[in-house]
Amino acid sequence: MAIAGIPKSMLSAQVVEFDKPYKIHKIPTPESLGPHDVLLRVAVASLCHTDGMVSAGIMGTKLPCIGSHEGAGTVVHLGSSVTHFKKGDRVMAGLPRNRCGHCPDCLGDENYRQYCPNLAGHVGVTLDGAFAEYMIVDGRESSSIPDEVSFETAAPLACAGCTVWRGILQTELKKGETVAIVGAGGGLGHLGCQFAKALGLMVVGIDAREEGLALARDSGADVIIDARQEKGKVVNEVMKVTNGMGADATVNVSDNDQAAALACAVTKMHGTMIQIAQPTEVSVPFHELVFRDVRIKGSLICSRLEAERMLKVVAEHKISVKTNIFFGLREIPKLIELAHSGKMQGKAVVIVDEEEMNKMPEMKTFSS
Repeated sequence: MAIAGIPKSMLSAQVVEFDKPYKIHKIPTPESLGPHDVLLRVAVASLCHTDGMVSAGIMGTKLPCIGSHEGAGTVVHLGSSVTHFKKGDRVMAGLPRNRCGHCPDCLGDENYRQYCPNLAGHVGVTLDGAFAEYMIVDGRESSSIPDEVSFETAAPLACAGCTVWRGILQTELKKGETVAIVGAGGGLGHLGCQFAKALGLMVVGIDAREEGLALARDSGADVIIDARQEKGKVVNEVMKVTNGMGADATVNVSDNDQAAALACAVTKMHGTMIQIAQPTEVSVPFHELVFRDVRIKGSLICSRLEAERMLKVVAEHKISVKTNIFFGLREIPKLIELAHSGKMQGKAVVIVDEEEMNKMPEMKTFSS
């Protein structure tokens, strides 16, 4: 049964065949919600590296599936058990949907609940996502957007922001310590630079593109190092700025085949390397683990409470997302072309609902 006031059909961009372009067409609008579901009118959706993995069939997605797991929009309808949102609220989409509630991760520390192995899926990965005029999210996993944060900023934070934010938190570094970020000038990396600075850390930004080095510098990295040099030179440059010790911890957001090894090499003995990037295989020389005791930890997206803290930091510290803006879902092919060009700085976003964006001219927007 159609939801009152909601159109029966909506424009969407679906993966209908692996390794093929999105199919942009009208499909039925969601008509029924579970008790914890929230229906959003999507304002902005963003492209993430994982979208390419979905399109390639790597994530086990059942087709057809609406793309994008980075979305933000306005609440238009609520499931029967949702109490902390109301119609008209501005919301950053949470990725997980329908956790089981009884596994060790669901019953354990809040910052591990996103690892529930029994959840229904993730929006835009195995369930319909944000490349549409409307999307369903789980109200228990989604976050209210502060007034100071625009939709344009919030959408990329849903995954890129939440992922690198948790990576920085997982280093467990204290104010004044040094974090190196490999891939510092990418979509995640430039946010990681800003998050780390907001937490009082010294940031060594490592990247292998001119565009990336420039963005890392603009994002507040204290030291910029070109990864196109021979590996030993990169390590030596890190040693020079860390009193010969190496970074206290390193976050790797580059899926280059050599990135994980470099991330370990620039990390101090007994330090931690947080692996966020998702290459097919992560390869690290044994001596980094055995003789230098570098510990490697993987990290996924953050939990809802961690996401809320992130959004507060974004508002308070005026964290900016470097965005490349496209208007309307039919512009997604151009968005994909730019993302694959190797020349893009930051994140590619699509304005799905210009009307909703135009309702807030007084909003202080921090996106670039």
